[in-house]
Amino acid sequence: MTYAHTQRFERADCSMSRRRLLACSGLALVASLLPGSVFAHLRRSVTHEKSLAFYNTHTGESLKIIYWVQGEYVAEALGEINHLLRDYRVNEERSIDPELLDLLFAMRARLETRQPFHIISGYRSPATNDRLYQQSKKVAKDSLHIVGKAVDIRLPGISTAMVRRVAMGLQRGGVGYYPRSHFVHVDTGRVRYW
Repeated sequence: MTYAHTQRFERADCSMSRRRLLACSGLALVASLLPGSVFAHLRRSVTHEKSLAFYNTHTGESLKIIYWVQGEYVAEALGEINHLLRDYRVNEERSIDPELLDLLFAMRARLETRQPFHIISGYRSPATNDRLYQQSKKVAKDSLHIVGKAVDIRLPGISTAMVRRVAMGLQRGGVGYYPRSHFVHVDTGRVRYW
């Protein structure tokens, strides 16, 4: 360590106020009294692990996975999510927008649930989307599903109205409400509702 580094640390230590020193000491004391499991949970929240759970209603596949650790997306986890959210009709995958995963993570936290998101529709190939568009004008011709930025979901035990309300409150993209079919569409496009 150089003299300049030593001086900088000494100045930082000297500038710590008595109040701040007492607060830090108090936090250290509280942390030392916590049971190991509680301390481990607090440490996980500090490292900011993000996890999601999914159930694909068409294929029966399930996935519970940590997809973000210490500020980094986990490439292998993203690959597994891409596979589960694939267009099962043609068995085609596309990269799912990580912001969409973060949106689902935020929704799950606000809803205070551990239930897996039931996936009605994730990625759709252009051919699949075109076929669905021909069958129903409720399907957007240039859907964000085609580019991996949209997902249709439901959560067991939580009303679609509540899922919709939470998604709208986050103001992170589009929210479509389909109460008769019991699902909510969320995407990372511009903020809009239908």
